[in-house]
Amino acid sequence: MNFELFIAKRIVVGKKYKSSISTPIIKIAITAIALGMTIMLIAVATAAGLQSKIRDKMAGFKGYVQIVNFDANNSDVSVTPIQKTQDFYPTFKNIDGIKKVQIFANKAGILRTKTDFEGIIFKGVSSNYDWTFFKEYLVKGKIPSFNSSRNREILISETLVNRLKINLYDTILATFVKSETSKLPSNRKFIVAGIYNTGFAQFDKNMMIGDIKEVQNLNNWTENEVGGFEVILDNFDEISEKGAQIYNEIDATLNSKTIVEMYPSIFEWIQLFDNNVWFIIAIMILIAGINMITALLVLILERVQMIGILKALGSNNQSIQKIFLYNASALILKGLFWGNFIGLSLIGIQHFFKIITLDPETYYVATMPVYISFSAFFLLNIGTLICCFLMLIIPSFIVSKIHPSKSIKFA
Repeated sequence: MNFELFIAKRIVVGKKYKSSISTPIIKIAITAIALGMTIMLIAVATAAGLQSKIRDKMAGFKGYVQIVNFDANNSDVSVTPIQKTQDFYPTFKNIDGIKKVQIFANKAGILRTKTDFEGIIFKGVSSNYDWTFFKEYLVKGKIPSFNSSRNREILISETLVNRLKINLYDTILATFVKSETSKLPSNRKFIVAGIYNTGFAQFDKNMMIGDIKEVQNLNNWTENEVGGFEVILDNFDEISEKGAQIYNEIDATLNSKTIVEMYPSIFEWIQLFDNNVWFIIAIMILIAGINMITALLVLILERVQMIGILKALGSNNQSIQKIFLYNASALILKGLFWGNFIGLSLIGIQHFFKIITLDPETYYVATMPVYISFSAFFLLNIGTLICCFLMLIIPSFIVSKIHPSKSIKFA
């Protein structure tokens, strides 16, 4: 039988313990741990949710890695075509972890109605385009199909629909300026087949998706000429490694860039979330630890007579320390339980009911996304338990300062 654990259990279930002077202090310590764990879970879930959602949206619009001509000059508009017949298309033979390679071509234009106009980037895609991302954010209509020889259907954002005051299945006129300034602009009529809303205002306000054949026709390109290639990876965490491998595999006249390299300011911004989370975790664990130290000291001072008796019966300091550390650990576990219960409940409510909203212009999302992995949840709980336990070891040495003769005298 574990003697120390047996004594610790007797202390916890004792009636005197529940009505002692230390009870309010113990409740405060448990509350501090529960509150700290709740805040840490929410901080981790919101940071991970924002990072995941923003990078997924950017990958949905741009792919994980883009392959274009070296003279593209970081422009969103495809100026110089690339031959579609490449060694890496439709698949990279020497690189694992690549889900898909798809073609695209961009053309700048203007959408016009009788009363309004809006500048757009017309992104032309092929029939094998991965529509998974846009299906998630489709609010009306359907995803266009580009299997026929020519298709005028387009997918347009709800932002553009509201600004231009048009509806689903309306026909809209688009004007495209030609590369030769001496030639007149080209006009094309498109049909609004679907309306999407990603909440990513930077792209929603000007991105229109249509058939790549239209862009090829506007640029006088052949069917084998495209603006570039988008590479979709299986795992975003490998983007730097795969980006370097892709760059080494492509022709010397081509250039590849990951979305992290194309939009460094956005990814540096979301990377700062990790620093904020670590700061919050450190502060919460420190507060919880200080409260537990206070509770432990009060428990020890309240049980001075018991300590004296145990020492008189032959118990050593280490054995008595274990009794109070077991006691304190039970309080930490109780605080962690309630913290996890409250924290996960709040995360679940936000996930299913989208109560907290954000400004898409600032945060690139309309509602606060939340996500927490089992590994993050497990490490957060184990880390908090270990840190608080280690912080309690030093104050537990006060047991060695208590002398049996003096403590029993007043029993």
